[in-house]
Amino acid sequence: MALLEAFIMAAAVFASSILLTIQGPALKQTIQRPGTRPELAQSMVPKYPRTEGTPCPPVSGVHEGHLDPVWSAGLVLEAASQPSCSITLIHHAKSLQSTDLTFSQLAAPWGVSVLEVSAEGQDANSTLTLLSRVVSLARRVRQASWCVTVVVVSDDLAFLAAFAHWSLKGRLLVWSTRLLVVTRLHLHHLQGLLSSHWTFSMMNAMVLVLDESSEFPSLSVYVNLPYSASGARIVRTAWWTAARGLQITTHHPLFLDKFNNFCRTTINVTALPYKPYWSETEDQSGVTRYSGSDVQMLMTIAEALNFTYNVLPVTNWDQVTDLVSERASFMAAINHIQLPQRLLLYDYTYSYQHNAFSFTMATPSLISNWQSLYSPLTDKVWASVMASLVLVPVFLFMIARPKHGEEYSRGISMGDATEIAVGALLGQGTNKHLPGRSSSRVLLVAWLVFTFVVGTVYRGNLTATLTMPKYPPTPETLEQLVKVVHKVTMPPFGEPFRQFFKQSDSEVFQALYRLMEIVPSAEYGMHQAVEKKQAFLNGRLYLMQAIADHYTRVDGRTLLYIGRESVLSSRGAWPIPHDAPYKPQLDRIMMFIIEAGLYEKWVKDVLEKAKQESRGRLMELQETASLSAKNTDSNQALTLRHMQGPFLLLVLGLATSFIVLVSELLFTLFTNL
Repeated sequence: MALLEAFIMAAAVFASSILLTIQGPALKQTIQRPGTRPELAQSMVPKYPRTEGTPCPPVSGVHEGHLDPVWSAGLVLEAASQPSCSITLIHHAKSLQSTDLTFSQLAAPWGVSVLEVSAEGQDANSTLTLLSRVVSLARRVRQASWCVTVVVVSDDLAFLAAFAHWSLKGRLLVWSTRLLVVTRLHLHHLQGLLSSHWTFSMMNAMVLVLDESSEFPSLSVYVNLPYSASGARIVRTAWWTAARGLQITTHHPLFLDKFNNFCRTTINVTALPYKPYWSETEDQSGVTRYSGSDVQMLMTIAEALNFTYNVLPVTNWDQVTDLVSERASFMAAINHIQLPQRLLLYDYTYSYQHNAFSFTMATPSLISNWQSLYSPLTDKVWASVMASLVLVPVFLFMIARPKHGEEYSRGISMGDATEIAVGALLGQGTNKHLPGRSSSRVLLVAWLVFTFVVGTVYRGNLTATLTMPKYPPTPETLEQLVKVVHKVTMPPFGEPFRQFFKQSDSEVFQALYRLMEIVPSAEYGMHQAVEKKQAFLNGRLYLMQAIADHYTRVDGRTLLYIGRESVLSSRGAWPIPHDAPYKPQLDRIMMFIIEAGLYEKWVKDVLEKAKQESRGRLMELQETASLSAKNTDSNQALTLRHMQGPFLLLVLGLATSFIVLVSELLFTLFTNL
């Protein structure tokens, strides 16, 4: 069944294309050939020389008091002609007679596609189904064409309402696609339709009303202006009678640009606090004040396009973009990373910001410092010192021992040599008899110099180790992160990111997807990162400001750190509804702002202000802490964590001495038995 439907749709497109070649010689002369400039073989409206008092000659578009819809559309489109456009004609069954299908009257040098919605033997639901397919075909023609004008002919109000619904749902129209509706319905029947449907009120659309109720048929062209000095209204931009011809009542083009001036209209936007782009505060009177780089840009755009804005109340990020998709909000005026999954729900404005998406984790605490006495020197240095400590007493004993015939008292014993060597290494003197020979003295001087240098270096490194301890290594890249952590969290807007990582071919992104979990809020995720040693993903600028505001100690140290490598880099923009007609205006002003360097300055100003406020809070806390502290010494006090090594050595010494004491007592006891 699906294959049959696809075949029928393809056949319809093919039939609409070959229809261009069977309308007679006049039409063939209007079709653009490759390499030639399109020229109309004849004018859309015959022009007759008239003199004052002569009767008006017959008009080809009027037959027995009835206006030809196709001829009428051609008359208007000629006045607003775009030479490179083709025309897609969609008409309801029986809205056009066979004599009306004279397509040479349409200003369509690039061809005409005709799509008919037949209602013979069909109920209303079947007609709507057919209309959805026709809209889908028309969208394919629009996507394959440089420029398209869609002409809809129908005298059925329900059909026009259904077309408005399906053209919006099927994304038939963009602002560059012009829409002309031709109907015989009276204007008072159309007013509700034009003002209530996005297709007719907001898109680049006109309505051509054929009036055949009087003796002299006429036509009028209406445009719905959603924003004007007097509010939303329907304006007649042109009219035609056989006696006067086509009269244009405005100095502007027939297809008016509706969004260059909003005439101080209030439009709806959505956003949630997300520093440094958007923040909210309440003053003493309870009025909410907005600040941030994106707020600055919104205010600049509002001033340029002459509108005010109202921030709709939302509770989560899904509502921010859902209201945009539903067109209740004109835009989400807050930075969003562009993801393929999001493009299925809404479009984006001009990309104005490079977003670095990063991770943050708890700053590692000091590890157990019991090795502090050992860590100032490397293993090889310790081995060399111990080897020297073993060899020097041996050499000293051998050099200083008495020769044959000398008194024994002039030499030293092995115990004395060991005590001298160890005492010199520890910086202690000795009461032992020192050797008097020159060779022994040279060896002893060399050992004293060696122990002085080693002792000085050791004490200096020990001081540095105790006061500035080395922290354990931390993951800085995404590859290291997925190997270390057991959970990675994101706020509620992170579900599209999760799906993006799931669909990625990267093994690292796949591993990240398996670790990811969505949490209720960014504050909760960062709190979990501190308490449970998890990782949290968010924008780098947001993490920097959040850490400065809420996760910085009085001494300036932070509870969280940001990974050096970004998880994801992408362009940021504002979400807007699909095919929003005001996108060109937003993009143009955003481009001016970026090229002038204003947005970069706004971001820097916001971050600098946050840093100054954070430093001010820290200084207040430090002053409070210094006033309440008993010891105002500015030097850093060593804690028990720093001094674990010496105390551990003392405990080991006490334990060893106790064991030796018990052994001596036991030995004495058993000896006396």
